[in-house]
Amino acid sequence: MAKRRKVAYIAPFDSDKYYHVHNDGIDRRILFSSKQDFDRFEAYLYLLNSTESPRAANFFTGNRQNEIFQTGRGDKLIALGAYSITPHEFHLLAVPLVDGGMGKFMQKLQTGYTMYFNSKYQRMGRIFQSSYKAESARSAEHLKYMFCYIHLNPAQIFDKEWDSTNERSGLATHILRAMNYRYSSANEYTSQKFIITTPHEFPPYIRRVRDARAYLKLWSKFKE
Repeated sequence: MAKRRKVAYIAPFDSDKYYHVHNDGIDRRILFSSKQDFDRFEAYLYLLNSTESPRAANFFTGNRQNEIFQTGRGDKLIALGAYSITPHEFHLLAVPLVDGGMGKFMQKLQTGYTMYFNSKYQRMGRIFQSSYKAESARSAEHLKYMFCYIHLNPAQIFDKEWDSTNERSGLATHILRAMNYRYSSANEYTSQKFIITTPHEFPPYIRRVRDARAYLKLWSKFKE
């Protein structure tokens, strides 16, 4: 895997560009350490992507949590093409749908999760490394790379050196494990059931990358 470049916040975001947006825990501390943490952040990706301002916390009381992904929303701030959430970081592939949509969504997402995290773990202060980092796709090939990178990044949980594997079968195994990782949108593409992501806002080839063989083919090309 190519070393991830640290890219400064880009403002304003263009509505005709696709962005890889990501952030780490401050000092590389763990952001997500329990199923509840992962579930809460994933739910926020859905609930807070709205021009309206619902009280997301209300959905985590009683039995309402079962209704989260059936909840109607207003117009979306961004279209989410891919995401992955690992203990120390999160990655998103997104395009703004309204003026200022990216900044508004990221503020809602990170503020909401920070409030949840600090309340749960009885702490104060920021939990993310920075506001966030973003990089726009420079070409169709670069967009494919970002899409693959986000879905394959969870492979590091199982093997930190996975991207150095030269054996094709070994690489395929790592890719398959990453695609089966619970907290990633890869499962939406393999099942073709899109709940949090909205791939129709992206080029058609994005939706066609749906199995390990397709990822392996693209990844091998990028490595070369």
